[in-house]
Amino acid sequence: MSRKTFLSKAPFETECGVVLPSIEIAYHTYGTLNAARDNVIWACHALTANSDVAGWWSGLIGNDKTINPEKHFIVCANILASCYGSSGPLSVDPKTGKPYYSTFPFITIRDMVKAHILLRKHLGIEKIRLCLGGSMGGYQALEWVITEPTVFEKLFLIATGASESPWGIAIHTAQRLAIEADHSWKENSPEAGSKGLKAARGIGMLTYRHYNAFVETQSDTEHVLGQYRAESYIQYQGEKLVKRFNAQCYHLLTRAMDSHHIGRGRGSKESVLGSIKIPVLISGITSDLLCPIEEQRYLAKHIPNAVLKEIDSPYGHDGFLIEWEKLSEIVEQFI
Repeated sequence: MSRKTFLSKAPFETECGVVLPSIEIAYHTYGTLNAARDNVIWACHALTANSDVAGWWSGLIGNDKTINPEKHFIVCANILASCYGSSGPLSVDPKTGKPYYSTFPFITIRDMVKAHILLRKHLGIEKIRLCLGGSMGGYQALEWVITEPTVFEKLFLIATGASESPWGIAIHTAQRLAIEADHSWKENSPEAGSKGLKAARGIGMLTYRHYNAFVETQSDTEHVLGQYRAESYIQYQGEKLVKRFNAQCYHLLTRAMDSHHIGRGRGSKESVLGSIKIPVLISGITSDLLCPIEEQRYLAKHIPNAVLKEIDSPYGHDGFLIEWEKLSEIVEQFI
């Protein structure tokens, strides 16, 4: 395993027309590219994850796992506008010599894919055996396969959809309102908006899990007024994210998710999905409140060579990170 940073010195024009003078892409690789250069598996990460995919998806990726660095050359790149090494609000603006903070431009899913393509070419990769991603990672993977249809052999999509839903946009808007209610959120500081980020994470947790999961894990054994396990859990999750993430990045990345629509400038979503010719494995969590199973059924209906595997889980949307035994079984058959 190794973490590296690729500096692309060429101007990077975003989908909205803003030009960054250069960009940095932090990435991890695991394993070795074989002589035939045909053992590449590229993982795309979700909202607050980083490029160390073997760390946060250890049940699926690692030695003796389904996706094994002894067999595969595994790549994961940190997305633009994140705070884990790729260009984003905490990066230094070469024009000013100071961090961008709230002046970093709006980034779309297509911009993230454009950066992935730059890294792919830098690494000398012409073919990717399998691209996979869950949630926002699935947005990137799907968009990328549409952008470069001849590069990929297979695609694995988990708990994701063809566009961001009105429900998802509403949730993200509520999270951004929470950040914006923190009057410090546009300050030139890494800690700007921390209280708002904590609240935004609390909103998110209500969509990542499911009613049954909270009942199972957060029920109180004694009914003491003002001392509730569910309250402590939400407080803890908010504080945990504040220690490792940045509010300005979170604000931008939720807007990036809202930008996701494979039909923008191309035609109907159905026609775009119909153009995908490679084998596609789709998996959804039946209890997912954030990206419901209807979204994955829609993908499977309109992608010609797609197979849908539904996973029963009490964990809701987070099931794509937790139910690794079930995911490993279906992806092993696929690859």
